[in-house]
Amino acid sequence: MGFQISALEVDQFSHLFGQDEEELARQGVRRMVVDDKPGVPCRVSLQDVEVGEQVLLVNFEHHSMPTPFRASHAIFIQEWASTAIVDENVVPEMFRSRLLSVRAFDSAGMMIDADVIDGESLESLIERMLENEPVEYLHIHNARPGCYVGLVERTG
Repeated sequence: MGFQISALEVDQFSHLFGQDEEELARQGVRRMVVDDKPGVPCRVSLQDVEVGEQVLLVNFEHHSMPTPFRASHAIFIQEWASTAIVDENVVPEMFRSRLLSVRAFDSAGMMIDADVIDGESLESLIERMLENEPVEYLHIHNARPGCYVGLVERTG
């Protein structure tokens, strides 16, 4: 059994690219300049953004299922990023340097398992959680700030 980690689609955010600060603020979005690496992971490119580059800090509903676990949180999107295509059974490098919270959901969107792990060991937790047949998908979050990082689905 394998797994697939997916990035967010750039089309969800491209309407924000190039907008002035006033228009972004009306939409609850903030433009920031990255001042530390690693520190600002883009959820579209699945890469840590380079120092000096601009990102948008947006609220994103990452779990829209009509359950008590429906959730949104702030995430970073690098302006003009391209959607990452991640190979099957590959963990992007930006996950490796972080303490991660992994949450397992069933087909009804109910959380049925959760754990925290160092990003260096993420594959083992993904594999363990996906062995549980009722698990439909996983959400990965940065454990400390709590923001959504990516979706994991079973393959094969």
